[in-house]
Amino acid sequence: MPDDLRIERIAYAGLAEIEAAPSDTAKAAVFAGIIVEMFNHYYIRSRRIPWLAKEAFETRNWPRALELSHERIAIFGASIGQAVPLLKLVVQENDRIGGFWNTVEERYRGLVRHRYEADLALAYLNSVRRHVYENSWLPVAYDRGDVSPRQGRPAFLSRIEAAGAVTPEIVRQILSVPGIGAPWRDIGDDAALVAARINDELGLADGAGIAGIDVVEAGFYRNRGAYIVGGIDLGGKTVPLSLALLHSEAGVYVDAVILRETTLRHVFSSTLANFHVTVTEYHELVDYLYSLMPARPRGMHYSTVGYNHVGKLAVMEQITEGLERPGEALDHAPGPPGSVAIGFTSPATQYVLKVIRDEPTENYKWDRFDGVAAVLDKYRRVHGINRSGSMLDNINYINLSLPRSMFGEALLEDLMEAASETVSLYRDEVFFAHLVVQRKLIPIPLYLEDCSPEAAEMAVIRLGQCIRNNAASNVFNKDLDGRNYGVSTLGFVYLFDYDAVETLTEIKVRTNLDRVDGEEDVPDWFFEEGPIFLPEELEAHLRLPDRDLRRLFREAHGELLTVDYWTRMQRLSNEGKVPRVRTYPRSTQLRLPETGVINAS
Repeated sequence: MPDDLRIERIAYAGLAEIEAAPSDTAKAAVFAGIIVEMFNHYYIRSRRIPWLAKEAFETRNWPRALELSHERIAIFGASIGQAVPLLKLVVQENDRIGGFWNTVEERYRGLVRHRYEADLALAYLNSVRRHVYENSWLPVAYDRGDVSPRQGRPAFLSRIEAAGAVTPEIVRQILSVPGIGAPWRDIGDDAALVAARINDELGLADGAGIAGIDVVEAGFYRNRGAYIVGGIDLGGKTVPLSLALLHSEAGVYVDAVILRETTLRHVFSSTLANFHVTVTEYHELVDYLYSLMPARPRGMHYSTVGYNHVGKLAVMEQITEGLERPGEALDHAPGPPGSVAIGFTSPATQYVLKVIRDEPTENYKWDRFDGVAAVLDKYRRVHGINRSGSMLDNINYINLSLPRSMFGEALLEDLMEAASETVSLYRDEVFFAHLVVQRKLIPIPLYLEDCSPEAAEMAVIRLGQCIRNNAASNVFNKDLDGRNYGVSTLGFVYLFDYDAVETLTEIKVRTNLDRVDGEEDVPDWFFEEGPIFLPEELEAHLRLPDRDLRRLFREAHGELLTVDYWTRMQRLSNEGKVPRVRTYPRSTQLRLPETGVINAS
C-alpha cells in the first residue's frame, strides 16, 4: 500500500473535533466530514493510478505495472481498514444517540450530492458502515444514490474524419490520440499494416466506405500492454476498433488489430486484470464501452475499468430488477450441488449467486474443512490477483438483505439449513452475512452433454489451456474435477470454484510412476504435510466422459501429466519468469510472434 495513504491520520485528527462538538447532531456532522475527507484522500490517490500505469508502460517498468494492478483493487478496502478501529470507537460512544448513523448519512449525502463521483462516495460510506457494524445484523443497501443522467457526446471521444478506405495517415492520427510518451519502433510500418488489415477485414477496398472513426482520448493500460479503443462509423453501423500495443526495447508497436465485438469482449473479460484508463468520466466511459460490447453487463464494464464498487451496485441492480418479473425466482443452479458452496440463479439474470455451507457435504474430498471464513478468503484472493484469462472474477457482498419473494421455497429451505451461519430470515427479508456473485457459466459436464463434437473438442483443448494459465499465475486448483470449470457464451473455459485453490509453489509435486511393479508399501510422500499432487492422476480427476476426448486432452496437453512440467512452472514462478498469457487470437496479430513476418491470416 502506498506511503501517502494516510487515512488513519485523518481519523485521529477528527476525534478531537468530535469530543468538542456541542451537540449530538454536531458530533454526527463532524463524523460525516471525517468520512468525506477519507474518501477524498482515497479518490485522489486512486485517480492517479491510471497515469502512473501510463508512465510504467512508457518506461517499461513492468514490476511497477503489476504493483499498480494490485494497488488499484486493494486501495479501497485498505483506505477504510486503516481507520475502522477508530471509527468503531466513535460509533460505540454515540450508539446511545437515537439515529446517530442516520444523521451521519444524511449529512454525508449532503456533502457529496453534487459531485460527479457521488455514487462512488456513497459506496465508500456504505462500506465504512459495513466494517463498523461488522458481524451484526444490520443490512446496508447497495444503492447508487442520485446519479445525473448522461446526455450528448462524451467529451473524451476524439473524432477522426475520414471517407472511403482507411489510410496510413488516418492510422497515425489514431495512434497519436492517447499521447503515449515513448518512441515508436516503426510507426510508418505499423500505420501501413494496420490500414491494410482494417480495409481487408471490413471490405473497404470493395467500395464500402467509412464515415469517420471515434477514439477514446486515453490509453487502456494493463500489465505489460496498452490498448487504443474506439469505433469505426460505417454509415450508421459502428464496428469496434482496438489496437493492442506492446513496448519492446526497440520501441512501441502495434501487436494486434481487433475489429470483432466478441474478441474485444474477451479482451475486456473480468477473468483478466482491470484496465487503468486515464478518463475521469467513468459513467460515460461505461456507456460507450457498453455501446461497443452490449453483450457484457454494465456492472462488468464498471469493474473492468477499475470501478469495482460502482460495478457491484450495477450488478445487484440487474439481479434484483430481473427478479421483479412475475414468475421469476432464484433457484438452485443447474448441475450437481457443490460440496462447499450452494449456487443459485434464475433465467432472468446473467449471474450465479453463492453462499458457503456451514459444513461440507458427505462427498467432500479433503480431510479438513477450515471453515466459511477460510473459503471466502480464497475467493477474495482470486479477486485481487491477475486471473490471466482463466478464472472468473467474483463479487463479494457483506451484510446484504434481499426480499424473500425472490427465492424459491426449496432453495430458501436449503440455505437456512445448510448455511445458517451466513443466511437468516427477518420478516420478509433474507439476510446474507456474505454473498458471492459470478457470471453465469455452463459447467463442463453439462456443456459436453449437449454440444457438438467440434465444440466438445474445443472445450477440452481450452480446459487444458485454462489449467496452464492458472499455473502461469502461480495458482493451483487441487480439485481438478471438471465440474469446477465452466464454458462461457463465447466458448472459453474458466475455473469458477475456489475452495480448493492453493499457491502452486507451495504444492508438493510427487509421483507413483517411479515405484516398482508390485510394490505395496506406503510411498514416502504419504507422510508429508501439505497438499500433494500426482500429475499422472490429473486426467482421471477431470472426469472427461468420452474416450476420444481423453485422448485429445493427452495429445494437446500431455505435459500436464508430468512432474517435469509442474516443477518447471514452480521454478519459473519462484524466479519471477512467468510465461506471457495472450489475451487475443493469433489471427489478430499484425506479425507472427518473434519472427517479424507479416501475419496475413
